[in-house]
Amino acid sequence: MNLFILRHASAGVRRANPLLDIKRPLDKDGKSHCLQLAYVLNALKTSFDLVVSSPLKRSQQTAQLVATETGYEQRILLSNALAPAATYAQFQRLLHECSSYENVLVVGHNPNITSFLGQLLGVGTADDPATDPAPVRVRLRKGSLARLSLQRGSAVLQSLIDPRLVRALYATSIKSSRWKTSRK
Repeated sequence: MNLFILRHASAGVRRANPLLDIKRPLDKDGKSHCLQLAYVLNALKTSFDLVVSSPLKRSQQTAQLVATETGYEQRILLSNALAPAATYAQFQRLLHECSSYENVLVVGHNPNITSFLGQLLGVGTADDPATDPAPVRVRLRKGSLARLSLQRGSAVLQSLIDPRLVRALYATSIKSSRWKTSRK
């Protein structure tokens, strides 16, 4: 299975009230980034067989924009295994349920989605800093996409697309390829 782990795009400032924060939508930059990411994924000929999102609004919007723009036509599955309070055991159960699909996109939140990525790769798995004082960490900025190849329980990181890279690829791809012929 090819697992694509996407951290939700920019959603502005965190709300103090947790009930309001659940409904926090993507901001203008977040929506724009999702469309740019989908453009880059289309250029890479990437499509998804299943899209799973956290039930929080900003993750749902990220999943919907990316999925729609890449041609995904099924319903997006919502899972508490991708919510901010989810555990790695819940995430593993989700992966087991999705194992029959070839290309799976999951959209979630930090810090747990980054922790899940690190645990899949076998780095940063120590819960006690005393036993592992300097665990290796993987950083997922808002809108970052990691692609892993999962085979028989082991994971291999195939690529990591940072939002800055997405902006650069998008900007270079939309520029005109015609030479300027002005003779001023």
